[in-house]
Amino acid sequence: MPTVTLSTKGQVVIPKEIRDALHWEAGVELTVTSAGDLVVLKATPKKTGKRLEDLRGMLKHDGPPIPIEELCKPVDYSEDWEESERRSR
Repeated sequence: MPTVTLSTKGQVVIPKEIRDALHWEAGVELTVTSAGDLVVLKATPKKTGKRLEDLRGMLKHDGPPIPIEELCKPVDYSEDWEESERRSR
């Protein structure tokens, strides 16, 4: 088991084999928590920075634009749903 030494600034170097196994590279953000006499380091999830507006154009539609009124119109699927349920049995 590798050992590390705490520096005068409170820093430790995580051994390369552990960083490689966890795919931690320079700049990865870690959450530090303590539990009794243990210290737990956990990588924080990367924020993608995606906004809803960034998703515009992600789904492709071949054909003319569909008006918003058409997209927002209620759909009567009762007959199709019943037929689909019969076929899946």
